[in-house]
Amino acid sequence: MSLETEVAGIKLRNPLILASGILGMTPSLLKRVERAGAGAVTTKTILPRPSRGYENPVVVELPFGMLNAMGLPNPGIDEFEREFREARGSIEIPVIGSAGGNTPEEVAYVAGRLQDCGVDAVELNASCPHVRGHGLEVGSTPELMRELVSEVRRNVKIPIIVKLSPMVPDIASLGRSAFESGADALNAINTVRAMYIDVEAMTPVLSNKFGGLSGPAIRPIAVRCVYELAGICDVIGTGGVETWRDAVEMMLAGAKAVGIGTAIYRRGLEVFEEINRGLESYLLKKGLSLREIIGRARG
Repeated sequence: MSLETEVAGIKLRNPLILASGILGMTPSLLKRVERAGAGAVTTKTILPRPSRGYENPVVVELPFGMLNAMGLPNPGIDEFEREFREARGSIEIPVIGSAGGNTPEEVAYVAGRLQDCGVDAVELNASCPHVRGHGLEVGSTPELMRELVSEVRRNVKIPIIVKLSPMVPDIASLGRSAFESGADALNAINTVRAMYIDVEAMTPVLSNKFGGLSGPAIRPIAVRCVYELAGICDVIGTGGVETWRDAVEMMLAGAKAVGIGTAIYRRGLEVFEEINRGLESYLLKKGLSLREIIGRARG
């Protein structure tokens, strides 16, 4: 049973994509995810300059997911490019480079550098909920989204994927603005801004106070967003996918591929093969191809 799919013109051996912000900092980690069975990998968000991120504590595990405020720690585009150029040939599946910055010009600069060092597509982090000056602040309205994507499109020829936040009044209008400005696909969703307070210490647990909630708690939100966006262009469904059933739900809502993130922390890299096997069994039982279930719940 074939699990091949295509997103933004990029062919994938299966629909499972390593989500940004998990293990995508070095080429060796990306290679590990490839061996584990992913169809594509996304780097962590790369910034123009090195960043240490926030001080500990930056992660809180919860019964229904995970809350994190890492602060986008990364080596900066210069160091990333040096390492990635040396190892690009060893990674056989598509690599999506996540680009971030304080302004559309900075994001476009990073996206151009990522293109030059050999990524197959760039993903614009227009939705990080806990880093001031990044993410939501450069892509929270259709006007800002249009400015961001247009600037990046002037700099790159490879496919552009825009990662969207659910914390907006109308995610479909953001998606349309991104697509009309030159994006090839949308990724829904990034984490949800949230908070956790220790009732004994009577203080917020995260050093940044606020963080991004991921995991099973946000999956119904992600499914709704995918459903609303799927009529615009290709969509990657990300948010709380831990089992093959979760992946199928995303695809029935209209996702052509599915992002895997927090599940790696909770279940290990084996989650890729487990979901792929479950997808194959489901399709065989239903007598359908992968293409035939995409968007099927949309009528």
